[in-house]
Amino acid sequence: MPIQVEQIEVKIPLVHPFRTSFGVQEKKSAIIVKMTDEEGNVGWGESSLEETPGYCYETSSTAWMIQTEFLVPAFKRISESSMPSIEDLHSAFAPIRGHEFAKTGLESAYWSLLASQKGKPLGEMYGSTKNKIPTGVSIGIQNKIEELLNRISFFLNQGYKRIKIKIEPGWDYEVLKAIRAEFGDIKLMVDANSAYTLSKKDVDTLKKLDRFDLMMIEQPLDYQDILMHGKLQRQISTPVCLDESIHTYNSAVMAIEGDYCRIINIKPGRVGGYYEAKRIAETLGKDKVWLGGMLETGIGRIHNLFIQAKDEFTIPGDTSGSDRYFAKDIISPHVTVDDDGYIEVPKEVGMGFEIREDLLKSYTVRHQIL
Repeated sequence: MPIQVEQIEVKIPLVHPFRTSFGVQEKKSAIIVKMTDEEGNVGWGESSLEETPGYCYETSSTAWMIQTEFLVPAFKRISESSMPSIEDLHSAFAPIRGHEFAKTGLESAYWSLLASQKGKPLGEMYGSTKNKIPTGVSIGIQNKIEELLNRISFFLNQGYKRIKIKIEPGWDYEVLKAIRAEFGDIKLMVDANSAYTLSKKDVDTLKKLDRFDLMMIEQPLDYQDILMHGKLQRQISTPVCLDESIHTYNSAVMAIEGDYCRIINIKPGRVGGYYEAKRIAETLGKDKVWLGGMLETGIGRIHNLFIQAKDEFTIPGDTSGSDRYFAKDIISPHVTVDDDGYIEVPKEVGMGFEIREDLLKSYTVRHQIL
């Protein structure tokens, strides 16, 4: 049962530059994966990566190579005569260590293909139960506090249920003080992207943030420092959330059970796909997990929407409307936020959205059929 696999690398302009402690991002890079079976059923997936190894060691170039030389051949071998299970796919990919984002593009496309073949909504495949999900938004570092306050006001007026801001040394305490003075007790969290250390100066600063009643502080220390995050957690009352440190189901469970953090940000690409994201959420349960984002295109956004509709996700995630990042997303209709700050979960067969292949082509920088 031969399945055609296509890789499509895209670059899509962002409506606003997105600044973190890593740097400034003006375009979104991703590898879109399209799978087509002999009956014409189609599945779509995404490896949401960047050109540089800032967030993780993977880049769009490494993922393209790993998919081409290792992952797609492994998938072809197990799908020659019959349709493998998702578990079979994971077993076939297991000898290829790491490269979680590269694996996610193929795995998510295969989930989508299976949904089309079975005539089921993708959400049913993931175990979604909600009709709609609450939205959260992530706001990058701005040039001035006033600019940040204006951005927050804009998204609150659009109904977003939770605000996350990026912080770094020098852009933390006074910023949060201004936010609380302006907006009161909104649901607020911060993301440091490994910008702090356990130096006395940094710890003293992070202790001061306790007064702002934050939902969590995400990845304050180095991406490899799970142990150090535990030491920090014992010195502050704000829950520590781990992001870049968590790459597997085992590391997520260890981090929570060892009290190295209180919450896990599940990014499916970072943990190797939606199968692992499901396992982590189902094991750790409510209030321990939430779904982060990587500025995904509409394809990755749809997958994230469905997984976030599982019961375990009680904390509003980073699944925002398409217009948060893109003037023209590659899906139709765009993902939209209603007046109450929720996104409807599609019930149609497959992904519930049309892929705009004309727009996809206009954003394409390279394409191959395997």
